[in-house]
Amino acid sequence: MVEHVLVAPDKFKGSLTAAEAAARVSAGLGVPTVELPVADGGDGTVDAVVACGFDRVTLEVTGPTGEPVQASYGRRDDTAVVELSEASGLRRLPGGRQPLTATSYGTGELVRHAVTHGAKRIVLGLGGSASTDGGAGMAQALGARLLDASGQELGHGGAELSRLDRIDISGFIDLSGVEVVVASDVDNPLLGPHGAAAVYGPQKGATPDDVELLESALSRLAAVATRTHGLVGAVEHDDVVRPMGVAGAPGAGAAGGVGFAALAFLRAETRPGIEYLLDLLGFGEHVKGARLVITGEGSLDEQSLRGKAPVGVAQAAAEHGVPVVAVCGRRTLSDAELQTAGIEAAYALTDLEPDPARCMAEAGPLLERLAARIAADRL
Repeated sequence: MVEHVLVAPDKFKGSLTAAEAAARVSAGLGVPTVELPVADGGDGTVDAVVACGFDRVTLEVTGPTGEPVQASYGRRDDTAVVELSEASGLRRLPGGRQPLTATSYGTGELVRHAVTHGAKRIVLGLGGSASTDGGAGMAQALGARLLDASGQELGHGGAELSRLDRIDISGFIDLSGVEVVVASDVDNPLLGPHGAAAVYGPQKGATPDDVELLESALSRLAAVATRTHGLVGAVEHDDVVRPMGVAGAPGAGAAGGVGFAALAFLRAETRPGIEYLLDLLGFGEHVKGARLVITGEGSLDEQSLRGKAPVGVAQAAAEHGVPVVAVCGRRTLSDAELQTAGIEAAYALTDLEPDPARCMAEAGPLLERLAARIAADRL
C-alpha cells in the first residue's frame, strides 16, 4: 500500500465545511492523501457523512419557529444520519432566539421519513439546538399526543409542557427492528443545576425567569412521562423529580432535552459522538498505511478537549500508531495540552494572518499555505 496522509478535519465554522477544509489541506500538501471529513454529531454532521459517501435526502420540515424549512439527512444502505441542527438548530432562527416556543418537531419529521423509507438504524446527532422542549416536538412528530387536562393537544415549545397532563402514544410510529443511536458527548441530565434549562437555556436566549419556567415544564414532562409512558425511575409517585432513571441519565439534557425523548420514546442508546461517527465512516480502514493524520477545526480550545472531533481523531489514530497534527483557525491550547490529547503540533491560520476577519474570509488559501508548511516540516 502506498503511504498516504489521512486528512480528517471537522468544519471551520463560518468559513469551510469539513469537506472543503480537507480538500484545501490536500491541495497544499502535494503528496498522496485520503480525505475523510469528520464530525462529532453537531453542525456539519450530515455534510461530513455525505462527503464520505452517504446520499443526501432533502425534504421540507417544520423549523424551530413552526415555519417550513428545507432540511437534509444522510442515508447509506439502511443507516440514516439525522443531524438535529439541520431542522431544529439555532441557525434556523433568522429572526432571533425563541427559548420558550422553539420546537424540535422538524427533527422528528426527519426521523419519521427515514424510518418509513426503510432505515433500520438511526444515528441522531445532537448539537446546536434552538429549543428547550425536552424533545416533545420530536415525539409529537413521531405520533405521540401530548394532552392537557381537557384533552387538547399542546402547542410547540418548552413552555407549553407546563400544561401537560398525559401522553398518548397509541399512534406512535412503529420502531420495532429499528436501532436508534444518539451521537453526543453531552452528559448533562434533563433537570437540575446541570440540566437542559439551567445550562443551555441562557445560550438560547432564556432569561432567569424563562429558565425557571422551562425547568418546571421539563419536570412536568418527566413526571407525566413516568405515569403515562412507564418510564420507571424518573420520578416517584409523589411527582417529585429525583436525579434517577431516564431524566437523570447522562445525556438526557442534550439538545434542550431531546436526549431525554430519544432515551424515553425511541429507546435509544447513547454513544460518544466522534467515536461512533469515526467507526461509521470507516476511520480504521482509512488510517491503515497512513504516515500522518491531519485533523482540525476552526478553534482549538478547551472545548476541543471535551470530546470534540480533533481529539477523537487523535485518540483513534493513536490506536494505530500514526502521529497526528492539527490545523485550526485559532488555538488557545498550550503545546503540553495538545500533546496530552495526542496531537503533536497545531498549525493555526492566525500564525499566517493575525487579523481574525481576514482568517475567516481567506480560510481556504491560508489553509493551503499551512498544509505546505506541514509538508515541509514533517513529510
